[in-house]
Amino acid sequence: MRVSAALLCIVTHACWTVDANVEKTVFLAPSPLTLPNVHPSLDDLRLDSLLPALASILETRLPVQFPTKAAPRGLESWYILRGLDDGRRYEVRICWPATQPTDFWLDTYSVTHVLDTPNLLSSLALYSEQRQPNSLDALAPSNEAPLAPQSVLFLRVQAAASYYSNNQTLMKFPPPVDADIILDPYLLNLLPRSLGPTAAYITLVAIGAWFISGFIYRWLLSVAIAAESPAKPHTD
Repeated sequence: MRVSAALLCIVTHACWTVDANVEKTVFLAPSPLTLPNVHPSLDDLRLDSLLPALASILETRLPVQFPTKAAPRGLESWYILRGLDDGRRYEVRICWPATQPTDFWLDTYSVTHVLDTPNLLSSLALYSEQRQPNSLDALAPSNEAPLAPQSVLFLRVQAAASYYSNNQTLMKFPPPVDADIILDPYLLNLLPRSLGPTAAYITLVAIGAWFISGFIYRWLLSVAIAAESPAKPHTD
């Protein structure tokens, strides 16, 4: 058991070291929502989407700025989480290199909550406007049938640079941060899917260590008993 405990400590320490530049949020998927197939729709927002079954990892470059009174958490970016399973637990992680010190905040919101909250709706509209092409077609209403119900959430990412430099240009215009945004569903609402292989490996190592330690213990015990047994007297 000492062997398995030591291995578990080593793996846990390694995982903590790898996750040094990771921020995440955990949530339950909402009930499916029927969205009318009219313009403007979610697709018209031109936001990047993450789907657990397809594009669960989004490689991006996030714009950042240093905190100000008006924006204490820097710049805001918006994304759509699609294809969720009602009531299933998920987590969204953002990973970035240590060479780009940044503070991140991640929040998820339902569609109705964003529409009913003026400051969130204003932030979303501003970000969406920045992503629109130069020439826009008229967003005329559509007479097509409503889309199938789907479980959807908005993801807001706030990013603030957290370093200091004597380079005034760098302080005024910090470069975008290379980041991976990961949507990870939970297995049985207990463990992130990406950690499944790691959990299986640790379990196998622990079981193997249990049997090996038991074999070594019995062997050492037999050696000790043999050493303590009195020597057989010799007969002339």
